[in-house]
Amino acid sequence: MNDKNDMSKENSIYIGEGVVFSGSIKAPNQAIISGKFDGELEARDVLIGASGVVTGKTTAQFVDVKGELNETVTSRELLIVRGTGRVRGTVTYGEIEIERGGQVKGDMIQR
Repeated sequence: MNDKNDMSKENSIYIGEGVVFSGSIKAPNQAIISGKFDGELEARDVLIGASGVVTGKTTAQFVDVKGELNETVTSRELLIVRGTGRVRGTVTYGEIEIERGGQVKGDMIQR
């Protein structure tokens, strides 16, 4: 690993646009979802792109949503819902930031 960008990719997973994955993922670093994921997702950072759809149980320190996040979400530190983001379900968070246009529907629990 010679440059900083390579280091950020180490121990990370990327699900690209058009890719559909069902199952369980545990990534020590980042999980970047631009496709569709259904199942249990655990990572330090979860980044959901504008075309990304995640359904199931999601657990992370930091969650950034530009697409859709459904069912059970635990963001131990910060949950950011961007203007294009939609979160539906039970949301547990340390802090939350919702941009204008962002949607959160369901039960919200601050840690």
